[in-house]
Amino acid sequence: MPIRPILAALRKHRIAAALITLEIALACAVLCNACFLIAHRFAAMQVVSGVDESSLALLGVDGFDDARASDLNGRIVSALRAVPGVTAVSVVGGVPFGPQVATAGISTDAEHKHRGGQVDFYVSGPGTLDAMGLRVVAGQAPGPSDYVPVTDFVPNDSRVLVTRALADHLWPGQDPLGHEFWVSSYHFRVIGVLDHLALAAPGSRGANSAEWAVFVPGAPGAKLAGRYLLRAPAAEIDAVLHKAREAVARVAPEVVIDDDATRTVSALRQRYFQGDRVMVGMLAGIVIALLLVTALGIFGLASFWVAQRRRQIGIRRAIGATRRDILRYFQMENFLIVTIGVVAGMVLAYGMNALLMSAYELPRLPSFYLPIGTVTLWVLGQLAVLSPALRAAAVPPVVATRSI
Repeated sequence: MPIRPILAALRKHRIAAALITLEIALACAVLCNACFLIAHRFAAMQVVSGVDESSLALLGVDGFDDARASDLNGRIVSALRAVPGVTAVSVVGGVPFGPQVATAGISTDAEHKHRGGQVDFYVSGPGTLDAMGLRVVAGQAPGPSDYVPVTDFVPNDSRVLVTRALADHLWPGQDPLGHEFWVSSYHFRVIGVLDHLALAAPGSRGANSAEWAVFVPGAPGAKLAGRYLLRAPAAEIDAVLHKAREAVARVAPEVVIDDDATRTVSALRQRYFQGDRVMVGMLAGIVIALLLVTALGIFGLASFWVAQRRRQIGIRRAIGATRRDILRYFQMENFLIVTIGVVAGMVLAYGMNALLMSAYELPRLPSFYLPIGTVTLWVLGQLAVLSPALRAAAVPPVVATRSI
């Protein structure tokens, strides 16, 4: 179909065509960036924690004297092991998605010239690796002699495990076993590599660092007390946690159970990503509303033009144009308008993404979102214009003679 007559007709309706083109450009820009944000948030929610979430719970207590922490640990651990259904108990510094654990910037040299980024330190007692379900993929797990008292931040000269993600970041292409790193004057040596272990707040320091974690063996005591990991069958974990709270209340009435920290790990994960789920829902609603408004705009404009051109359409039918020709005319006209709007929308999409990158530290918009947005708006435009175009095609040739 010749395009020149369509462009000539559009020039007679510049304002209406320009407005719908701008609406499509805005829709394209918002659609691409909103879909990118939804995918980005959804990917963040799929982070692998590395622990057996469905079978684990964290129980936290407050209000105890550090001087009596060892006695408290002994009483609580013994009581928790006696709870029916509990298969493992250990004293931990934290779990993924739980309360904040020890965090510090590390260096790969004693002079601190080569920074390695901010990492989480999971200082935990004996039995934690097995209780969590962590998988050591290289090297060895800490032995009994590696669990030494925590004097301050973490035990010094610790033999630790790092995640595969952190090892690849610190020593790309190298065997991490035997490598050393430092936090101020604290020294660590890598003896093993974990397959996965997410941060307490994965994504808070960027998607690439979601698993920059270190497992540090420590002996329960004054600096490692108050948080207890329980393992039980997944179907019983909620009931076991309830019984565990009752057991702690009996053996340690002087402490206060931290309700915010005392949850199953699955519940901790649900709570941590609650904001992301809300944002995904809001963005999805915005996309649907924007597409609906755009479709209504195209439908309204096409209906207006059909009403304005009834005599013109009748004349074309009278001189031999078929219904199919009329239908194709309006579909091609809509296709051109959408195409112009999409081209402008691509530029606007990258401009909008640049603002989001500077404000929220998001990555650059991948180029494949542009053809997705383009195809979506093309299909939407054709569907929106279909009903007015069918009405136009149904205009009889006799309309051309009614005003003569």
